[in-house]
Amino acid sequence: MALQAFCVLVTMIMSIAHRAYGSGRGSMGLVSGFIDPPIVGICSTSVIIHGYKCQEIDVKTQDGFILNMQRIPEGRAGGGDTKRQPVLIQHGVLVDGMTWLLNPPEQNLPLILADKGFDVWIANARGTRYSCRHTSLQPYEPGFWNWSWDELVVYDLPAVFDYVYSQTGQKAHYVGHSLGTLIALASFSEGLLVDKLKSAVLLSPIAYLGHMNSALDIAAAKAFVEITTLFGMAEFNPKGEPVANFLRALCSYPGVDCYDLLTSISGKNCCLNASTVDLFLKNEPQSTSTKNMVHLAQTVRDGVLAKYNYGNPDFNMMHYGEAKPPIYNLSNIPHDLPIFISYGGQDALSDVRDVELLLDSLKFHDVDKLTIQYIKDYAHADFIMGVNAKDIVYNQVVSFFNHQH
Repeated sequence: MALQAFCVLVTMIMSIAHRAYGSGRGSMGLVSGFIDPPIVGICSTSVIIHGYKCQEIDVKTQDGFILNMQRIPEGRAGGGDTKRQPVLIQHGVLVDGMTWLLNPPEQNLPLILADKGFDVWIANARGTRYSCRHTSLQPYEPGFWNWSWDELVVYDLPAVFDYVYSQTGQKAHYVGHSLGTLIALASFSEGLLVDKLKSAVLLSPIAYLGHMNSALDIAAAKAFVEITTLFGMAEFNPKGEPVANFLRALCSYPGVDCYDLLTSISGKNCCLNASTVDLFLKNEPQSTSTKNMVHLAQTVRDGVLAKYNYGNPDFNMMHYGEAKPPIYNLSNIPHDLPIFISYGGQDALSDVRDVELLLDSLKFHDVDKLTIQYIKDYAHADFIMGVNAKDIVYNQVVSFFNHQH
């Protein structure tokens, strides 16, 4: 049962078809930030207890969401007055920044980076437990959940990047995993962030999702027209009864083995510690919006990286001025942006063939600015919770950052 619960994280990525609801958009601008009032947050539970300094910080987006961040300004040994290079770390879907900190300090990426001399900032996307606030909306209101990953591109990432820049005066390195790579790639392709970005590390990158072909994927696609009970849900809460009912229905499909979801959906993770998985289950999964899950499902179904499809040419015309949603053109990513991509041979979410499509879209990238790492035995969760990720991945990330001048 623990394995089944763990896999709610990965199953939801492509699970839902949709009914469109309206979306308001506004212009971007500078953000405000302030130290969070004392709460029992990620700093106290996962950083300070290991002897590191940590600040809880709130950042307001242009559309009114209040995002929680953690800043780890130096390593456990301290850092004096040395000016440190900022690194912003962004999690994937249905989890929050806690997932980066589940392993011991010597094995998790944020604390390794802090000990290596970096100023570490951990982002938490809207809708997760510590970023479930808004200046005028409440989580019980449908309008609070009226967003997809388009809004993470337009509002969330610019908000946190602007705040880090305002506090440090430096361009930041970026690390994203899973959905954290998709929103980064989309953002870079739109010309956002690049003036405040020093380099980007993309772990288990997701841009094209057309080669996800497990039995559960097929069952989810067939179930798209049958899950009308979810259509009215604004919040997508993996721990809620409607989603649990949907999962039970999905698990009844022939060929879907719900006691082996970790392997069949995320791939065969080679290097997870059982105690880390137990800790994960105590903290995740987190809520997101149903609209966000629908958008991810569209990305799987359509095989392209595009903005949210409202399902009706007239609605799309109203939002975009054209009948079909605009495409995020990844070839527009600045060719001189230093990028490090690491992907696994066992990853069923970031399939090797889909990563190859991503690499093809970057074929005109400056050859000396693109670093590729392929790890034959790694699957999706190994990149954030693997016991040997420091030796295999994180040391390479540190080396990559240190070579950027």
